[in-house]
Amino acid sequence: MSILPLVDEYVIAVGKSEDNTRELIESIGSDKIKIIDTVWDDSIRHGGVVLAEETNKAFRHISKDADWAFYLQGDEVVHEKDHSKIKDAAEKYIRDSSVEGLLFKYIHFYGTYDYIGDSRRWYNREIRMIRNDKSIRSYRDAQGFRKNDRKLNVKLIDAYIYHYGWVKSPQAQKAKRDNFGNYWSGNDSKPNSEMEAELFDYVKDVDSLERFTSTHPSPMKNRVSSRNWDINFETGRKNMSLSDRILYAFEKQTGVRLFDYKNYKII
Repeated sequence: MSILPLVDEYVIAVGKSEDNTRELIESIGSDKIKIIDTVWDDSIRHGGVVLAEETNKAFRHISKDADWAFYLQGDEVVHEKDHSKIKDAAEKYIRDSSVEGLLFKYIHFYGTYDYIGDSRRWYNREIRMIRNDKSIRSYRDAQGFRKNDRKLNVKLIDAYIYHYGWVKSPQAQKAKRDNFGNYWSGNDSKPNSEMEAELFDYVKDVDSLERFTSTHPSPMKNRVSSRNWDINFETGRKNMSLSDRILYAFEKQTGVRLFDYKNYKII
């Protein structure tokens, strides 16, 4: 819903499941939405490769006359205040064939809707718009893209992706971790009854957080206001090695992240 006002069509790959995901998407009621029913290939689960393949399935259904393809994962949202920036960037670079994608900044929420991860463990940039060039392919576990096995040439734009994948109740986050791990190990691991009773320990797993003091995208407001759990984090607590502390402090002072892996080439 967060980018429907920006796009001409929205292709959604919906895997075969036992819940009401498809019905929920249909209930949005937009004639822009085109649902592609898919079946995940369990033989390519290891390393999350199946996620890239599902991304490519959706990309193949983007209309040929589209200039750009905007890629969002299921836990990512765009704030309406960035719509004009995104549209302006798309129009600015459409005639520059050297630009193969647009790079977005990231805000990663953690534990609740009141905290965001601010350490180096969270990727701070990623490609979320690519040219409608079918030689571009989703890469590895669908984190980025490649063309002819090389990184895409991109422009960084002043717009954000709001990532909510780490905001669930401790029970739901534990279930997600146990289930999602199967798509990297390639094994079907089912927790026993004792493990199912455990909760995800957000506090133990965190290295550095800061308070989120801005506004959430409009499509998230009902979810945020109806949350039914609360976690209090100590934002001054930094669980890092000495080298990470130094790099963290440098980034806070300069805005530059040193020695970071980049899944793209900024031009």
